[in-house]
Amino acid sequence: MTHSIVVEADGGSRGNPGPAGSGAVLIDSASGAILAEIALFIGVATNNVAEYRAVLAAIEVANEIAPDASILVRMDSKLVVEQMSGRWKVKNEGMQDLSVAMKAAIGSRKVIFEWIPREQNTRADALANEAMDAESSVVRKYIGSPDTSTIDVVTSSSKPAAADLEYNPELPSSVRAPRNVSKKLTTIILVRHGRTHLTETHKISGRGGEDPQLSEVGREDANKAAIQLSLVGLSGIHAKVVAPTVVVSSPIARALETATIIAKKLGIPLETHEDIAEIAFGDWDGHTNQEVAAKWPELYDAWRGDVSISPPGGGESLEEFDVRVNNGISEILAKHEGKTVIVVAHVMPIRGFIRKAIDANWPSYWRTSIAPCSISVIRFWGDEAAEISVVNQTNHL
Repeated sequence: MTHSIVVEADGGSRGNPGPAGSGAVLIDSASGAILAEIALFIGVATNNVAEYRAVLAAIEVANEIAPDASILVRMDSKLVVEQMSGRWKVKNEGMQDLSVAMKAAIGSRKVIFEWIPREQNTRADALANEAMDAESSVVRKYIGSPDTSTIDVVTSSSKPAAADLEYNPELPSSVRAPRNVSKKLTTIILVRHGRTHLTETHKISGRGGEDPQLSEVGREDANKAAIQLSLVGLSGIHAKVVAPTVVVSSPIARALETATIIAKKLGIPLETHEDIAEIAFGDWDGHTNQEVAAKWPELYDAWRGDVSISPPGGGESLEEFDVRVNNGISEILAKHEGKTVIVVAHVMPIRGFIRKAIDANWPSYWRTSIAPCSISVIRFWGDEAAEISVVNQTNHL
């Protein structure tokens, strides 16, 4: 039985953030035998995230093969060693989530962290580079006696997910898309606001109407969306996306409340932009579609078929709204070029982003379902190219 394990761990990122890999070696302290090797490809991430993920993976493997052993983690990351030893505070929200996950994996077992010079950590570094070179992950567990002639090697590996096979971290993925783009990739993560009492009763709620706050279930959904977004750049289906640096919100109350919950969870700044507010419905605000059709039958029927017609009482035509939202999109892309931006808005502005991305005609405004607190992801290279990755993701709710 192994009573003590030495873990050598390292992580690297080619771009910081960029394609990243984590490496770890588990060694029997008494015999010096290698118990396991881990080469973990984690997509687009920073060096620090890769280093944290290396230790987390090593702890998880140790829990499987030697659950009662004490562990000495040796690595050349001063940050991880000091933070996990409790001498430095974990300030970054993403690092906090990984720190919590690591502490949960450690549980009550004894784990000590020790800093070593980089030149003493070459095995873990080589495994991190193995993962980055192959863009896949492998865990090799050496099961048996310390005599290497009788050890059985149990290997488990994972290939890139199907969604990752054609993913290009810098350029549009399709071979027919423009390659001579001059604008940097800007990733827009679109989030519809949470539910309000008007949403729950199927009543129209636009710009300039009642402006309700989130309902109780709306706040719950916003918190679930925030948790999902805290994993961007770290794990899950958005692991390859560079972590967001700012939240841009519609100024309308329900969107702003949702955005505040998200920005606080991620520890990033919050801005507002007037041009991504919902379309104005004028006198129709607060009514159901059935009520509008009954009270304004001729105008409602004409409005449904003509993008230049506005609802009465200060409503916006779809034509007017489209000009406004496209101005907002252009300003957001220009201001935050090269970054990942979370945009919290409404059904129609989110459809506006989609319309721009696919260079679509007017029907795109009524052919996409956008649920409350759903997540959609679009990659823009200014006005030169765009690529839709996700639309109406709701599995986190």
